[in-house]
Amino acid sequence: MDEAMRAQFPISFGKQPKSQSQPSSAHLTTRRMVDPTTNSSYPSSAAVAATGFSSLGGPKKPSRNTQLRGSGEDEEDASEQLPRPPSADGRHEIVDDGVRAAIGPPMPQSDQPERDFDDDPMVGPLPLPPSSSDKFDLEDDDDQDVIGPPRPPQVGSDSGSESDLDDSPTQNEFRIPLSNEIVLKGHSRIVSALAVDHSGSRVLSGSYDYNVRMYDFQGMTSKLQSFRQLEPFEGHQVRSLSWSPTSDRFLCVTGSAQAKIYDRDGLTLGEFIKGDMYIRDLKNTKGHISGLTGGEWNPKSKETILTSSEDGSLRLWDVNDFTSQKQVIKPKLARPMRVAVTACAWDHEGKRIAGAAGDGSIQLWSIKTGWYSRPDIHVERAHTDDVSGLRFSVDGLILLSRSMDDTLKVWDLRQMKNPVKIFDSLPNHYPQTNAAFSPDEQLIFTGTSVEKEDTAGGMLCFYDRRKLELLSRVGVTPNQSVVCCAWHPRINQVFATAGDKKEGGTHILYDPAVSKRGALVCIARAPRKKSVDDFEAQPVVHNPHSLPLFRDQPSRKRQREKILKDPMKSHKPELPVTGPGFGGRVGSTKGSLLTQYLMKQGGLIKETWMEEDPREAILKYADAAAKDPKFISPAYAETQPKPVFADSDSEEEDK
Repeated sequence: MDEAMRAQFPISFGKQPKSQSQPSSAHLTTRRMVDPTTNSSYPSSAAVAATGFSSLGGPKKPSRNTQLRGSGEDEEDASEQLPRPPSADGRHEIVDDGVRAAIGPPMPQSDQPERDFDDDPMVGPLPLPPSSSDKFDLEDDDDQDVIGPPRPPQVGSDSGSESDLDDSPTQNEFRIPLSNEIVLKGHSRIVSALAVDHSGSRVLSGSYDYNVRMYDFQGMTSKLQSFRQLEPFEGHQVRSLSWSPTSDRFLCVTGSAQAKIYDRDGLTLGEFIKGDMYIRDLKNTKGHISGLTGGEWNPKSKETILTSSEDGSLRLWDVNDFTSQKQVIKPKLARPMRVAVTACAWDHEGKRIAGAAGDGSIQLWSIKTGWYSRPDIHVERAHTDDVSGLRFSVDGLILLSRSMDDTLKVWDLRQMKNPVKIFDSLPNHYPQTNAAFSPDEQLIFTGTSVEKEDTAGGMLCFYDRRKLELLSRVGVTPNQSVVCCAWHPRINQVFATAGDKKEGGTHILYDPAVSKRGALVCIARAPRKKSVDDFEAQPVVHNPHSLPLFRDQPSRKRQREKILKDPMKSHKPELPVTGPGFGGRVGSTKGSLLTQYLMKQGGLIKETWMEEDPREAILKYADAAAKDPKFISPAYAETQPKPVFADSDSEEEDK
């Protein structure tokens, strides 16, 4: 009877329905507010301590960075009396004294479905194709062994309607995750290197404080603390970090001549050999002889690494052999000399190499059988200053070059004589500043440095690749420069490293509506509460040597130094008194004491020796010495001639 009754109900009867995840209230503290009229962003008062003031400038168009908000009462209570970002129905809400006003007409109710953030297929600015066999599907990340970074999602789809295709450019134009922000702190100097693994779960940050910090989103709580800190080379800045294609190892490049390889947990696997600095021809050395400037892992081969150095060469390495390089590449120069190679990069197929020399030239080599150092493409004077970053597009048609001459240039690899576009007025004071693409490669963005009289701080500048025009400027942090930037395609979050001479951090911009995992995981995870088992009795430390009775006798050296400072024990002679007398001693100046002065003036003290002629004082004893010689004169009494003294000058003058 029970089974027959049970058959009349669905299988899911009696089970707890799956709770639809809503944006956690923890994201309210990391929210960046957006003003729809001026298109400027700034943090809420609860996030000022974590993110600092930020500003967003650009064309005065309605922002498409919408953020879904939960409808629970707890979230309404936690909200502050500040302008809110756009709500889920596309209207901007302003809360003031409990009164909520909506700007703009509401959308139909049928167009406002609640979104499940765990099953949302949105990755990057565009949705993925609805193919279940896509190897970059987020649900199958752990089961796929994919070598290399994922390709960006396709713009078009066969299943899409004409309206979707027509509306896609408008949807992409401002689809940048900017509504929330967190900062990974821990460095005491500016962060100059950044690397995010291909799954988006681990972040590496290198700094001018000589340290590398490792962050893991899966094991990190809302305190945002790193789980490991490394110092690859003492006294050398970290200049570049790069993950292997399988994300099991990473490359660390510092200011030294030797690059290091670490495993995923931060354990050292080996370091490459240093070359002989006394050999003139760089091809005959087994390694770099000067400090490294950059390095990158081959995106398709997990055994090959590219490095560039100040010694004027690029080298290909095999990670299985740390004692010698595979290939030495010397850039083409106008005259025979050593010019530093400031930047290097692989294309996404691992078949071409780009390098930038210190003379401002950009050179490209193709990896093929029997190739050598002669470049396939050589652009002289591409920049007027050192190039700090190079980046290939996935389709292999575009090359970005970021330079310290405050410009970003877009090059067409099919015609490299002149750049397609030059974006200027981009301050750059750090040789590690790079440029990057969005996941769909419709946007180009880079960071800027802080000028002396600049009050806006470091910026992220986004440009449209098709129109080659500025879309927006995103303020990251005040009074700090932005160096490295990246936009991860799988978690759809923007990374930007910043800092100054006092501190540095990695800023992560995300949107709970379109971003996945990454920052969303660690922000929602509160720190573990302390239990009774965590109690530790603080031990009482007894130090018997703190009492004078048990103290060790000072060393003989300290005893001698102490005795030398004591004039009595060191038997130091008394120095003559200069100036007025003190301590019962009479000074050497006239009238140093009032009593002495008065006695001299009254005639009680007669000091005639000061007014007496020294010659007369000696001659007055001449008669006594002649009559009664005591020492040497008696021996020569008979033979010694009688001395005759000259008369005094005063007597002659009298005559």
